[in-house]
Amino acid sequence: MKPSESRIWEPQCECMDRAELEQLQLERLEATLTRVVRHVPFYRRRFEELGFDPDEFRSLEELRKLPFTTKADLRENHPYGLFAVPLRDVVRVHASSGTTGLSTAVGYTRNDMRTWSTLTARVLVAGGVTKEDVVQIGFDYGLFTGAFGLHQGAERLGASVVPVSSADARRQVGIMRDYRTTALVTTPSHALNVADAMIEMGVNPASLSLRHGLFGAEPWSESMRKEIEDKLEIVATDNYGLSEVMGPGVAGECLERSGLHLAEDHFVFEVIDPETLQPLPDGQVGELVITTLTKEAIPVVRYRTRDLTAILPDRCACGRTSRRMARVKGRTDDMLIVKGAKVFPSEIEAVLFEVEGIAPHYQVQVDREAGVDRVTVLVEVSESIFFDEMKRQRKLEETIVKRLAAELGVTVDVKLVGKKTLERSDGKARRVVDRRPRE
Repeated sequence: MKPSESRIWEPQCECMDRAELEQLQLERLEATLTRVVRHVPFYRRRFEELGFDPDEFRSLEELRKLPFTTKADLRENHPYGLFAVPLRDVVRVHASSGTTGLSTAVGYTRNDMRTWSTLTARVLVAGGVTKEDVVQIGFDYGLFTGAFGLHQGAERLGASVVPVSSADARRQVGIMRDYRTTALVTTPSHALNVADAMIEMGVNPASLSLRHGLFGAEPWSESMRKEIEDKLEIVATDNYGLSEVMGPGVAGECLERSGLHLAEDHFVFEVIDPETLQPLPDGQVGELVITTLTKEAIPVVRYRTRDLTAILPDRCACGRTSRRMARVKGRTDDMLIVKGAKVFPSEIEAVLFEVEGIAPHYQVQVDREAGVDRVTVLVEVSESIFFDEMKRQRKLEETIVKRLAAELGVTVDVKLVGKKTLERSDGKARRVVDRRPRE
């Protein structure tokens, strides 16, 4: 293996010539469209309404003519209406995490399971993991795909796996110390909780074997990455996936950390304007749309992820030829409209990490008063500040308000709260609490 390939799990696929890759995508897409027309009534009806014949499909650009698949479509066909194979061929059933509504079932054939483990192994290797590592999985084991997906990828790689699940942060630290964990896999917010628990327990990160952190399942800022890296003394990489198209393994950062490499031999990626639904050029932020190319149990065509990102077309220095996506900015579901301005929790987070004296824990509360939406950012501060004189608290609040206004272009309220006042989560952090009455 060449030195440049030492951090690449499948060089023959991840470093494929672009023309060869696009031809492979076209062939696999033609096969997928034929399969869904034959075996999924939902897609057969959709395509018949358009007068679309998959046998006449000739180029990747023609994919744009097909309708989108949405979360609502999956729910309306729950649990098995979109499956393209009989249940006897399904060896695993998972579900989406349901953070933005009811969960939806997804299935895997034996081939799907092999593909999945291959793709998560790619992500782990790109993030620096080798077969010599001890990988601690801090995701919840259950219907959520995160834990099992990365677990089987680590096993495929030959690494040792410690399936801790989403345990209490102090227990994570204890296991990390006792089992000599070298790689932590969890959400970034839970990693931060683990780092704080380590400080409280008086554990010096230098005394541990931990070197790598592979974090996903929620948007996080570069400021949060730096905080985690400094506290845990590790290299932290971002990875991306969603249950509806596979789970983790869809994309992941390499050690260059200049965008997440897309698994283009298994998916077609588009970015659209979420309002006009028109395609956007590379480099422009919009909603990610994914079409599966190799999924057997439940293939999906033009699935609207609701995740906001941009495609980065330039080649990465690591040697992979796949395009990359920018780190997820947020979700269209999480976007707040404050006095006409679009605000994302990740933008608020980036500002808060730069303010000295506050803890990296926050929550955005949205209320409606006299017909007007009011946004309040609750920010945890150190005990010394919280119990200090009111004058100092007010000055800090004013500083945060000004910095947020400068970054967001709109003024929001800020309220300081004591350390550990906000609820901690062992899974995905609940950043936005919408308390407005439902229409």
